[in-house]
Amino acid sequence: MKKKLVGVLMCAAMTATMLAGCGNSSTPATTPAEPAPAAPAETQAAAPAETQAAQAEAPEASGDVVKVGFAQVGHESDWRAANTKNYQDTFSAANGYELSFVDCDNDHAVQIETVRGFIEQELDYICIAPIQSAGWDTVLQEAQDAGIPVLIVDRAVDADASLYTTALGCDMIAEGETAGNWLAEYLDGEDANILVIEGSVGASATLGRTEGFNNIVEQNSNWTVLDSQSGDFTQAGGQEVMESFIKSYSDFNVVVCQNDNEAYGAMDAMDAAGITYGVDGDVIIISFDATHDGLQYTLDGKITCNVECNPLQAGFAEGVVQKLEAGEAVDAWTLVEDEAFVAPGIDSDYAVTMSQEVLDGRAY
Repeated sequence: MKKKLVGVLMCAAMTATMLAGCGNSSTPATTPAEPAPAAPAETQAAAPAETQAAQAEAPEASGDVVKVGFAQVGHESDWRAANTKNYQDTFSAANGYELSFVDCDNDHAVQIETVRGFIEQELDYICIAPIQSAGWDTVLQEAQDAGIPVLIVDRAVDADASLYTTALGCDMIAEGETAGNWLAEYLDGEDANILVIEGSVGASATLGRTEGFNNIVEQNSNWTVLDSQSGDFTQAGGQEVMESFIKSYSDFNVVVCQNDNEAYGAMDAMDAAGITYGVDGDVIIISFDATHDGLQYTLDGKITCNVECNPLQAGFAEGVVQKLEAGEAVDAWTLVEDEAFVAPGIDSDYAVTMSQEVLDGRAY
């Protein structure tokens, strides 16, 4: 039931940096396509002014199994595990799908070859959560030549938007700006000496969150980013980078971790060094993803602010597939919305104050 696309696929104005995955995530997820943060408490991001639709030929007889390939980044974080499970639950046999899932283990070359394998298998649709944003033009052209719609999910690719059918995810730049705006509100003019533990090198989530946060740093002349290094979105990586920071710097008061797992590692390193953090400590910790454990630490006052990256994105991908199956147009870009959370006792225009009720209501 292979689909042949007819017509131009995307909006030329779409920018790759708007895409998420990830990780990591938060106003309840609606249709991904995002507004840039405007008023606090919710992260907004503007969807492209125009989107051209991608259309498929009339679907074949109903009742056929729809074959979907998913080239996943890996299993580096709790966020990624939740995202994987969401895709496996959504594109299940019970729901009429045959899912070919590959964990690419953070290897870009493996991911490219995985997509080529999906093309050779003549699957109906291909979902890609790109490990790196660059290097996709050739294989995307191959998928297009084979008439297979490609969905770029969670993160972005640095490629001509006409080479894929649609993109969906969170606005990583907006997430970084939300973190920065909250910090400015919280510090209220006080100095900030900041250490940043970035995500994986080349990932659009890393690039977007860094860009967004730096946009706010530039607006605060009494803020200094002392250092910024990659923790590869892992707890071990976060701990290793934080241990190195502690040896080199003694005057920091803010640590920004680009996902929750890195924050856990940073806390381990600071615990071992006798450095206090959180609402009652000397160091403010900002994290991203807002996974269940990350929000538990936020509720406990150890992570001061946690910016969500919603991993439950498969429903949006399925919505695209269903539209294409019905021969309908799809948007070039779909936003999965986010929000931010702060420790109890903190009131913010940019974030929700964490509570047990909020934590209990989380789906991941």
